[in-house]
Amino acid sequence: MNSIIDFRPVVLVTGVLVITLGASMLLPAFVDAAVGNPDWQVFVISSGLTLLVGILMFLSTRGIPKGLSTRQALLMTVVAWTALVAFGALPFLWSGVVDNYTDAFFESMSGLTTTGATVITGLESVPPGILFWRGLLQWLGGLGIIVMAIAVLPMLQIGGMQLFKAEAFDTAEKILPRTRQISSSITLVFIAVTGLCAILYVVAGMAVDDAVIHAMTTVATGGFSTKDGSIGHFDSAAIDTVAIIFMILGSIPFILYVQMLQGRYKPLLQDLQVRVFLIFVSFCILLAVIMAVVSGSHQGLEALRYAAFNVVSIITGTGYASTDYGTWGPQAVTFFFLIMFVGGCAGSTSCGIKIFRFQVLFQAVKMHLNHVMYPSGVFKPMFNNRPIQKHVISSVMAFFFLFIASFMVLAFALKLTGLDTTTALSGAGSALANVGPGLGDIIGPSGNYSELSATAKWLLSAGMLLGRLELFTLLVIFLPSFWRT
Repeated sequence: MNSIIDFRPVVLVTGVLVITLGASMLLPAFVDAAVGNPDWQVFVISSGLTLLVGILMFLSTRGIPKGLSTRQALLMTVVAWTALVAFGALPFLWSGVVDNYTDAFFESMSGLTTTGATVITGLESVPPGILFWRGLLQWLGGLGIIVMAIAVLPMLQIGGMQLFKAEAFDTAEKILPRTRQISSSITLVFIAVTGLCAILYVVAGMAVDDAVIHAMTTVATGGFSTKDGSIGHFDSAAIDTVAIIFMILGSIPFILYVQMLQGRYKPLLQDLQVRVFLIFVSFCILLAVIMAVVSGSHQGLEALRYAAFNVVSIITGTGYASTDYGTWGPQAVTFFFLIMFVGGCAGSTSCGIKIFRFQVLFQAVKMHLNHVMYPSGVFKPMFNNRPIQKHVISSVMAFFFLFIASFMVLAFALKLTGLDTTTALSGAGSALANVGPGLGDIIGPSGNYSELSATAKWLLSAGMLLGRLELFTLLVIFLPSFWRT
């Protein structure tokens, strides 16, 4: 017997989130009003419309049962992210910073998914409210991603995320009250880390407004900047160092920071995912230093500075640029293309495939090889001193397959829009991994996405959402079986 999904809980949660976004639009309105920029009216009007729609959605569904079934949680995640992006695009369009809704939607999608790809040129002449709005979108998106990774994805058993399932999320009905409890703690930590980052940026030489915006996009590993030259505009080793530290902090599970505040330091020190992530980053920095030196682009401490910054920026999916690493030789182009897929830790603002999935893959391959050599042996794959269940391994394997398939389809579709092979491949990879800059002259570290066709921008927007929602969450709603019991 078929059953129709009850959309009311989906509309209710989406309405609450849309209201939050509408209220957030008043912050850049205050920024513009404070400096006498008339664009404050754009944000007030955008806020009014967004709040009106959100309140109507909330009032029309309030009083219904708060529980969410698995199908409702999946649908809510997709609908809420899409709605937030759609409304978040309004200030970009109505301010005249972009010429059409396609560009506005692309910029908003890039912001909320913390991708960092942009279609806006001449950032130095963009109104301060818009610059603040871009940073705020990434900050809100980063916070939302953490909550989603802790509360929603483990419950839905998406791509192996059930490894991080907490006891409080054993049933879907517990997701909303428990999410409220844990998200409040994470929000306070998120604010504190962002504030510290902003202070250190100011100490390193940034202006206060630049420091606040860059702090939001650094901790969210988003990569939006107030300058066309990104962090490279400041040409400061001190600023680069602050960025490196906080990009890494943003790529570590924030729940571990909450535990630290509770006096529990062991989880952070003993977490295998964090240790492997830091070791991998260090190894990649060493390789990048060698390439920078051999190419003759940089030497000594300068080579270490640029290698560390750009490796951390790409692996974490932040997407800041301080130099054009494409000049380090063809091997550097291939190197940065590959590491853009890796990502940080689960439960962080970072994106990409995530370190833990590579760890699970390694353990599965290791177990298989042991079985080949010792057919009668009993071997258990482990993660953080706990056995990995077979369904987790299957889920991770399916994620890898689906990621590769999605990348190939998206790259092929971009190629059909007339893009060259390098731009199509790196654009698809950058979108799915939510990194931002791609490779080549058009969307490379020194370029942006403004020259792409409208079709390519919509494809990349879909790719950004697909990557941010961990593939399965979005694709499953297109299955006919999703709409049946």
